[in-house]
Amino acid sequence: MLMAAVQFSTFLRRLRAHEGQSMVEYALIIALVAVVVVGAVVLLGKGISNIFDSITGSL
Repeated sequence: MLMAAVQFSTFLRRLRAHEGQSMVEYALIIALVAVVVVGAVVLLGKGISNIFDSITGSL
């Protein structure tokens, strides 16, 4: 986990070194994160909904 944080930090430092390209690269990173979040919600949404339904039912 620590190695991944160091690699990510190095990656961000390299992005900052190229001012003109950084906005496009940050936009790509944000888009990738958004796709991952949407995918996680789609995959886990039904299971999480079932958990909340069972909690509500037991109350």
